[in-house]
Amino acid sequence: MDLTLDQAALAVERQNCPNCDAPAGSACRTRGGKTAAKYHTPRFVLVPALREELEIPAPADRAPGRAWRQGPALAVVPAPRTERPVRIGYARTSTARQQLASQLETLHRAKCHKGFKEQISTRVKVRPELEAALALARQFKTAAPETPVIFTVHELKRLARNAAELMTLSAELQGGGIQLELLTGPLTGIYDPNGMGAMFFAVLAVVGQIERNYIREKTIEGQVVAASRAPRRTAEGHRRRHAHLHRRAQGQGRPRPRHREEAGRQDREERGQAPLGRLALPSARRSRGRRGGRRSAAATQARPHPPTR
Repeated sequence: MDLTLDQAALAVERQNCPNCDAPAGSACRTRGGKTAAKYHTPRFVLVPALREELEIPAPADRAPGRAWRQGPALAVVPAPRTERPVRIGYARTSTARQQLASQLETLHRAKCHKGFKEQISTRVKVRPELEAALALARQFKTAAPETPVIFTVHELKRLARNAAELMTLSAELQGGGIQLELLTGPLTGIYDPNGMGAMFFAVLAVVGQIERNYIREKTIEGQVVAASRAPRRTAEGHRRRHAHLHRRAQGQGRPRPRHREEAGRQDREERGQAPLGRLALPSARRSRGRRGGRRSAAATQARPHPPTR
């Protein structure tokens, strides 16, 4: 800013404030009836030298924060007509995981005076930042009817999902005399909603709807292909699966073991056998020998001796 703070305040106060209705010669005021700490944006942008500024603070002699008092009346100086438009930028992503950096950088290169951003899906009917951006654009147009006001977005799909929403938005822009600017895509450019621009807005709506339908068709096609590649269960497999779940629900059967060792351990426990490695088992030859010896002794004792001759 080339002007000092006092010079900027005097230049701003030569205009009536379209936001708080403060007359020329007075500082801006808040809703609570106090002197505002800074001048409202729709007011100081009426001064060509201050259009690039984000805010203009009120000087200390205006007593910001205290009860507002009307200053000396001044003649309103009409703002000179300028060909440089006022741009209001808007950036949006559907989810918080998506990044806004690329959109904000593009809006910065387009030299937007004010930018709005939000991470919200277009399925949500009320988007607060979009409403605030349109309201500010209408305020600029009301304060300076001769100055072009452009609503700038990165691409068309950041505004609406279908033709109906885009047509509603185009009607709002057309009613306020606000132009639309697309920074990327095949339809890059600035479009005036009045005259021939109204027909082009309808074309934009149709193009947006066609693009949305194309994305939806490709998504459904991908889902169908993925489902066709997935393994399918046969009727017998479904029957066995349902029978197994039914037995499990009634407490019958046992759950499928996770490993072969666990399966073997469960089998041995059900048969009443000791786990392997905890009991030393005798060899098969030694066991047969002992059993054979016991049986022969018992048989010998029970068998009568043959008579002697």
